[in-house]
Amino acid sequence: MLLILLLCFHFIVARTQTLPGSCNFETGTCGYVSDPSYSRWTLNQDGHFIEVDSPLMKGSEKAVLVSPELEMFEWSCVRFVYQITGSGSLQLLLRPEGDTFDQTLWTADMPSDSWLVASIDLWNTSASYKMVLEGKPGERTNSSVSIIEIRIVPGYCLECNFEEQQMCGYKNQWSPSVNWYIGGTNINTQSSQITGHYMYVASLYASKPQEVARLVSPMTTTPLSGCLSFYYLQSQDGGSQFSVFTRDKLGQGEEIWRPSIDHTSTWTLVQLDIKAPYPLEVVFEAAFNKPNGGQVALDNISFSAEFCDAETEPPFDPSIGNCDFEMGFCAYQQAQSDNSVWKRVSIKPNLYRTGDHTTGAGSFLVANTRFLQKYGYVSRLFGPSMPGQLTYCLRFYYTLMGIGKSDSSLAVYVQHEDSQTLEKIWTVSGNSKDIWTEVDITFQNPQATKVVFVSICKNFWDCGLVALDDIRVTLGDCSLSSGSFLSIPGQCDFEIDDCGYIQEKKLDAVDWVREKGPTPTSYTGPRGDHTTGVGHYMYIEASPLLPGQNARLSTSNLRGSHSPQCLQFHYHMFGSGTGQLIVYLRQEESIQEEVLWSRQGEQSISWLKAEVDYKCNNNHQIVFEAVRGSSIRSDIAIDDILFKKGPCKVKGPTTAESRFSENVNGIAR
Repeated sequence: MLLILLLCFHFIVARTQTLPGSCNFETGTCGYVSDPSYSRWTLNQDGHFIEVDSPLMKGSEKAVLVSPELEMFEWSCVRFVYQITGSGSLQLLLRPEGDTFDQTLWTADMPSDSWLVASIDLWNTSASYKMVLEGKPGERTNSSVSIIEIRIVPGYCLECNFEEQQMCGYKNQWSPSVNWYIGGTNINTQSSQITGHYMYVASLYASKPQEVARLVSPMTTTPLSGCLSFYYLQSQDGGSQFSVFTRDKLGQGEEIWRPSIDHTSTWTLVQLDIKAPYPLEVVFEAAFNKPNGGQVALDNISFSAEFCDAETEPPFDPSIGNCDFEMGFCAYQQAQSDNSVWKRVSIKPNLYRTGDHTTGAGSFLVANTRFLQKYGYVSRLFGPSMPGQLTYCLRFYYTLMGIGKSDSSLAVYVQHEDSQTLEKIWTVSGNSKDIWTEVDITFQNPQATKVVFVSICKNFWDCGLVALDDIRVTLGDCSLSSGSFLSIPGQCDFEIDDCGYIQEKKLDAVDWVREKGPTPTSYTGPRGDHTTGVGHYMYIEASPLLPGQNARLSTSNLRGSHSPQCLQFHYHMFGSGTGQLIVYLRQEESIQEEVLWSRQGEQSISWLKAEVDYKCNNNHQIVFEAVRGSSIRSDIAIDDILFKKGPCKVKGPTTAESRFSENVNGIAR
């Protein structure tokens, strides 16, 4: 009874404000329109929702729903209630004004028998934008994708006063005994009636010790750091425990708060500093030891980008450990006793040696070069200090050269700064190849650490030359921090598929081929992809072609933009008979294609980076054309394509014809 009375005095009249772009489809589509280039979304008059069904697709791959033009000067949250029946997928994309590509914010592909709620944070920006919803029903009979409500509210998706019917996307993790429920009150005052809602959990049906009820927030979709606040009330029965923890996509949890006392006599404010560098959900957990263990109530969850305590340290920036060695050693240092065995070099690639991983023509590190070999010597490269208690993902590229390729060629340790002890976390495998290969390592330590790259030269036969490039450090497990929360628009590494690139078969002699590993013909083509060394890329196989025949690969239709655009990609042109690689701009309703970039003849045994500036106000396509040269040793490959706002920012040489330092001519495979 006491709990109910206290609840009554906490609530204030509250009804969440909605922003333009919200729609419940009761009287229409609120300005949302179907893109005529694809199948149509249909407004269901009986159920007041909008849907796309597989029988109505008429051969189209998807249906695209576009919002009216919107603005978001402040941080906001979009929530929509959807359902996928049978099979299919639904995507939410952002279309900023003037951008060539849409940016994917969220995607779902799991069917459900009930309506589900998605919550996605929208950061503030001065540019107007449109939201795009792409529905793709599966091929199963009666497959469909439906949306019953779109709701945009001010603030962060973590925030909730539980006045919304859908609880702001918060979910009760169902239990057969104890669960979170919505509570409500009606208070008559002299002037009006005050109503309010809250979440509560009671121990009435708890049947055994440690019966647990969990209320789970939406998963964050952007990095967040700041102050998480909420009010809670815990009855005095003494049989309950209340705690808050975060949980990542792998299900790994970390407790961030537990009360110092087991009950409160009034609504109590809690403020917690929270740092979410990768997707996290916040879990409110109540545990009961007995059936009469009392109740716990929760209300008014809010978030501020400012930390609760002004003295709170900002989140550690792991990018201090990033280095591509173009401008030096960055924050990496050699042990003073090692006499600078690691050397920063820039070489011109040829049949016997490869260039750097970043551009094919930049700088990288080499240990134990022919001029510096010291048998029985250990070379150590120390990274910057990183705080303890955090999970890190270390990524880097390496390649081995020379006669010996043993596990002593390269190993990675973490040095515990307090004890100065070393712990091995990775070493080269026996089947390592002489190509740039990506390594990712997840590690955690309770105390501050430094990453140490170690290469040992035991003797002439066991002193493999090792090269190191493009070190990156991020927070979180490598499977969580493989990239940004949000997809990078216009990016394709061909790891999953061909990203919607189109084979122009009417004009081609052959198709571009998605390949992994070396190409079939010797002395031509790459040994592996540029992305990881063991992934996929696109190439043309020259064997079935006659000299001068070609293969063309084009993007889907791109929107025009008044701002400059930058096209980046990596290309591989190695072989004595290599022909030509050309990039064209094809504008809508234009017969002529404009040549943006081209290379002819053998360029390098390495992947090289190209950066191409262009501007086009109209809808257009970018076309990659490979032309076979004089012999079958004319394989041409492309990988890691990226479109972004221009102009391109060139930091260093990008082609094989640029200047090189020849200070490691002795490197041999």
